[in-house]
Amino acid sequence: MEKRRVPVRTMLTAIGLVLASYVALQLVMQTRRVLVWMVVALFFAVALYPAVNALERRVTRCHRSVATLLVFLITVVVVGALIALFVTPLAQEGSRLADRLPTLIDDARAGRGPIGNLLERTHVLHYVQQHRGQVRSFATGLGTPALAFVRSAATTVAGAVTIFVLAYLMVLEGPKVIDGALALTDEERAARIRRVGAACARTVNGYVTGNLLISVICGVLTFVTLLIAGVPFAGLLALFVALADLIPLVGATLGAVVASLAAFIHSLPAGIAAVIFFIVYQQVENHLLQPVILSRTVKLNPLTVLVAILMAVEIAGILGALLAIPIAGMIKVILRDVWAHRDGRALRLPMRGDESSDATDRAARATK
Repeated sequence: MEKRRVPVRTMLTAIGLVLASYVALQLVMQTRRVLVWMVVALFFAVALYPAVNALERRVTRCHRSVATLLVFLITVVVVGALIALFVTPLAQEGSRLADRLPTLIDDARAGRGPIGNLLERTHVLHYVQQHRGQVRSFATGLGTPALAFVRSAATTVAGAVTIFVLAYLMVLEGPKVIDGALALTDEERAARIRRVGAACARTVNGYVTGNLLISVICGVLTFVTLLIAGVPFAGLLALFVALADLIPLVGATLGAVVASLAAFIHSLPAGIAAVIFFIVYQQVENHLLQPVILSRTVKLNPLTVLVAILMAVEIAGILGALLAIPIAGMIKVILRDVWAHRDGRALRLPMRGDESSDATDRAARATK
């Protein structure tokens, strides 16, 4: 059997592809933080894009740059107000704790007060006296984590500013970039890309709107429950629960644990009432609110949502949990369009989250 020699061009092409893949992988690894910022900015840009378009259409003589600036300023004001709602009570409690700290330390050393009695019962003071050297070395080593925390905070601030600027530019220049890119293709393919892109954008907007609505409901009901139970800072705790509820899979449990602990610190009946409320509410949210609200926008079954969240958390942590559902919805839209064009027919995507497209697809299959 005659052996065939591999052409030199084929060998060079294979080597070039391997090297190009390696360089691309290294580039992604080295710039992964910037890529994450770009993905988050794109998510916010898609979410704010309809608001800018609506303001530009409805307000006469409103240039797109002005509409974009107004929408982003309103967003910054809302986010700043939420931060202020957290920071102001925490600052007040922190100053109150700083004033009482010397007295608490003296009482703890003397074994007086609730803290002193707790330390006496748990033999913490005796343990500290026996391990003074280890405690001193541990306190000395806290400088390195503190520096790491400061560095991480600076990176977070820089990332937030970068995401804000990227999202602003994406919303402002998005139509020009999209029109320029689609001008390179034929009209039929451009129309298909616009149709699929619009459906993906509606999926993201539907997820954001639905998730915000569920979080608002959770926060209001939590506030009413804690207020009736007489728990201090009911508004602050309800706001934390509402924000935590935005995180899929673990957010609702995290908010419930924090609010329940605060209620138990206030009184035992308040803690029991909070636990009962969160158990009942989470069942209602998981089996009523989420299916009713999200099923008309993202259109994903619970198994797909769970698998998407678990995989995204493993890949990108909390960020993956936040983006898992809209990304899964976008993938579903794209796959439906690809599958429909394999059959030689264009996919009619829903415009308002209705079920007409599914009925049309079933009718088309029945006539074949």
